[in-house]
Amino acid sequence: MTTDENGTTAKETAGAMQVALPLPARTDYSRASFQQCLAAVADVVGVEVPPEPAPGDERNWNLLARVALREAFRHGLTLSDAAFDVLIKAAVYDPDPSHNRQFVEPALNAFGRRRVRSALLDYLRTGTDGERAGAARAWYWSALPLRRHQVRAETPNPESQAEPDDPSVLIRDWNQATLQEFVHNEHLDVRRSIIPDLPLRRSAYPPELHDLVDAAVSIARSHPDEYIRHRVEHQVRS
Repeated sequence: MTTDENGTTAKETAGAMQVALPLPARTDYSRASFQQCLAAVADVVGVEVPPEPAPGDERNWNLLARVALREAFRHGLTLSDAAFDVLIKAAVYDPDPSHNRQFVEPALNAFGRRRVRSALLDYLRTGTDGERAGAARAWYWSALPLRRHQVRAETPNPESQAEPDDPSVLIRDWNQATLQEFVHNEHLDVRRSIIPDLPLRRSAYPPELHDLVDAAVSIARSHPDEYIRHRVEHQVRS
């Protein structure tokens, strides 16, 4: 068994590399913007939340609003079509890559996987850098199984109902779009948000994108950000 100059064994080093660093907080997060999204979701789904917070109390208000919405979705809601865009925007603007699930999941169950993923793909392609980063973080939850049957659309879309729930829907389009975005967009939050779910194998893409895969790996391995450098090693092994 070999050790380095600090006494660390090769096995210990390999084990450390297998533990992925948590996704860092967004650098461009606007609490006011997300607060507006929360208020809009509460309004469109008809959930009562506390009055607008006093200056300095936004964090507590956001927490109370999240709890109220979570309880409403848990007990069941019928969502108007207007709720779709509001839920997706809240998921994109949510600074927490775990809590944004509470907006993605009801949208999935009420409106279908294809519509949710199409909307996130639009944000990735045409949104601001902050929206692109948020869409990448929200995309993770778009793979959830459709189990919240108590959340439904007020006016079901016949086309969505006729479609099979294919977990792979739009995956190829998303992977190709995120690969190109990672290579060509230098925004730190965008690259941090994309890389955890970005396939970095040539076999995942058509031949014309193989050079982009190589470029993405090279960019990530030489990037000044520790998270991106760390994460690329997980991606090339997966």
